[in-house]
Amino acid sequence: MSKILVIDDDNDMCLLLNRFLTRHGYEVVTMNSGKTAMEWMKKNQPDLVLCDFRLEDTTGAELLLKVNDLYPATPVIIITGYSDVKDAVEVMKMGAYDYVTKPLFPDEILLTIKKALSENASSNDTARPSSSVNDKNGASVRTKSKPTGSDQYILGESAEYLNILKQIELVAPTNYSVIIYGESGSGKEAIAQQIHSKSKRSGKPFVAIDCGALSKELAGSELFGHEKGAFTGALNQKIGSFEIANEGTIFLDEIANLSYDIQVSLLRVVQERKMRRVGGVKDIELDVRIIIASNEKLWDSARTGKFREDLYHRFNEFSIEVPPIRERKQDILLFANHFLNLTNLELEKNVLGFSKEVKDIFLNYIWYGNLRELKNVVKRATLLTDSDYIEVKSLPFEITNFKKLQFDTPATTHVENVGGMSNTSASVSYENKLRTANLDAEYEVILGALKQANFNKSKAAKLLNIDRKTLYNKMKQFKEFNIEG
Repeated sequence: MSKILVIDDDNDMCLLLNRFLTRHGYEVVTMNSGKTAMEWMKKNQPDLVLCDFRLEDTTGAELLLKVNDLYPATPVIIITGYSDVKDAVEVMKMGAYDYVTKPLFPDEILLTIKKALSENASSNDTARPSSSVNDKNGASVRTKSKPTGSDQYILGESAEYLNILKQIELVAPTNYSVIIYGESGSGKEAIAQQIHSKSKRSGKPFVAIDCGALSKELAGSELFGHEKGAFTGALNQKIGSFEIANEGTIFLDEIANLSYDIQVSLLRVVQERKMRRVGGVKDIELDVRIIIASNEKLWDSARTGKFREDLYHRFNEFSIEVPPIRERKQDILLFANHFLNLTNLELEKNVLGFSKEVKDIFLNYIWYGNLRELKNVVKRATLLTDSDYIEVKSLPFEITNFKKLQFDTPATTHVENVGGMSNTSASVSYENKLRTANLDAEYEVILGALKQANFNKSKAAKLLNIDRKTLYNKMKQFKEFNIEG
């Protein structure tokens, strides 16, 4: 029976987690302060620590370092509020296994715990190689790269993906910077992970950053770190992602979202292989391989002034194009079965596969969200399935009611070419389609834009070249005509 130590100064939270985890077969010990927890751990070794990020007498970061000193192999999961997510991510880079946000969802936290204990038991942490950087006091701070085993990622078997595998084998042993192009959810990070795992840096950190999630004000601090007092709120020195990734690989996803100022700082890092923390006066030498990803052509962004041309040329030592899943149908069922196996493990179920009707739907559906959408559909369907095979009734509405439209363009049409009428040209934008389509086809166009924007209505409205209010009115109109929107 695995022993879990819960550290939280909220008695109700401790009681809730104790009852929930005990019911699932774990031995649970709860502590209300970091001090009492450390005293207990000097005499007892837990199999896993579940710790609130903010405690009255300490922080999750300080406690993490102490746990790592006592029991380096014991995974630590941080519980955090929404406002602390950036700090929690930083702690995770220092060696925490993962973090979960409040309010806690039982399935989510149970799955995270099971994964942490399973990985720790099966590999004794060898799947997550450790390295170290120095914190502000010169102490060693552990960082762990993400696991790259087959349980997390697989690559396709189509001709397109076999070509990508050849490119990975070719570029991985070098120190070339790599640009990975592909739509959102197409598996760009998986390819970056493969390049890292096959390189000479495989035993060093792999740090992935979503540039689209970085605010303009904090991007510099997140990437390069900052000194104490560098700006309002900089109460302590912070180590940036580049410094954490030193000697390893840093993956910058959706790099075109970085502001011009940050691009200038990034150019210096690429050119001189050194950086300076925000507010700092000392240069820090860097030996980092940089892999970047974008869903738009950086050369086009450079020509329009959105992206620095000199920075583009520095990065453009090697590039890989990742085709969307709809263009490699041979891989769809391969990935669907992989996601089914993972979900069976997560949910402790034994769903054997998919019915013929579901397979046909999967092969004919245009996956706007690529692998990410496919994974979510499989997870949802597995949860709803109470038989050996996933049936059509377990699929979401937008999948089962999708009408495959006929185009004059080839089957390899990109997502922005999907949703128009049969005589719509491949070069016609969402805007033109919206103006010319009837109500039923409008629904398909708007749904496509929503999915491409991950259902962010502001971004979808921008894709359609309409304002947000118009988009809401259109969605309301669909409901009035009994069209699901």
